[in-house]
Amino acid sequence: MIIQGKNYRSIWMEGNTIHTIEQNKLPEEFEIITIDTLEDVAKSISTMIIRGAPAIGAMGVFGLAQAIQKMDVPNEQSIQKIRDFLFETRPTAYDLQHGLDYVVKDTLSESDPNIMKKVAMDSAQSYVDASAEACRKIGEFGDALIKDGDKLLTHCNAGALATVDYGTALAPMRIAHENGKKIFIFVDETRPRLQGAKLTAFELHEEGIPHAVIVDNAAGFYMASGEVDMVITGTDRVAANGDVANKIGTYEKAVVARENGIPVYIAAPISTIDFTCPTGKDIPIEERDENEVLDVNGLRVASRGSSALNPAFDVTPAKYITGIITEQGIFNPGELDKIKR
Repeated sequence: MIIQGKNYRSIWMEGNTIHTIEQNKLPEEFEIITIDTLEDVAKSISTMIIRGAPAIGAMGVFGLAQAIQKMDVPNEQSIQKIRDFLFETRPTAYDLQHGLDYVVKDTLSESDPNIMKKVAMDSAQSYVDASAEACRKIGEFGDALIKDGDKLLTHCNAGALATVDYGTALAPMRIAHENGKKIFIFVDETRPRLQGAKLTAFELHEEGIPHAVIVDNAAGFYMASGEVDMVITGTDRVAANGDVANKIGTYEKAVVARENGIPVYIAAPISTIDFTCPTGKDIPIEERDENEVLDVNGLRVASRGSSALNPAFDVTPAKYITGIITEQGIFNPGELDKIKR
């Protein structure tokens, strides 16, 4: 992604130090932070310094590899303990589990402690590079759906900041823009943490892609007015039957889109598909701190003494989804067995 004229990934390693963009400070401040401890890796995920399923997966594998380097003698018990500790930071996002298990399997294929350390680092970097390449391919497949002049709507941030690079939902928009298509993006603000207004709009602005931020409950107005040609969002987990869990509010966007005859596409790398999860009802939904709803940027907006409910995600049933854009092509939600095979 381009920020201030320079190309960045959302997360990378130099030596045994992790570098990432502090997303909680965007768009007001662009800061790159370094992470050197397992506790700080977990904190970066739980406090949303880094967020988005593929980016969380990347942080998880780098954090696991970093921790293994610090072990005197790596062994299966200690590695699994760290894996479980990191997984609990954000249980809804399947990429985290997928990435951690990938590195654990590679590392435990060796018995020599020194070789295990090297394999862990190489495996983590390989996983992160493959994640970035998957998003690039998602962009190419998704671009074929977008016509010159299309107006698109997206929810939350599924750009490069939420992945390693390119993004999922934003990848087709990036490629379409690079190919000279004149497109316009409606950006849902995405309460309560405003990832759309703060992060998606930031990415689109930095790359010169025309867009406008709208409040979450204005999406239906623009759909009904014929202003939206397509909805594209990312997802944190896809169940085996094609149900998807994504940022809270995605479900209602999909329902309204169906009512107005607007196609809904979910952009997701295959690492986000959980074939062990039968349906969306089996996806754990994270409940976050109520103060995220009661406050905005530290300012109380709700009545003092009121409480709040704050589910971070909702589940959109497969019947509302036109297709899932992956690095292997675009699939109907009912065709995911083809990917598994």
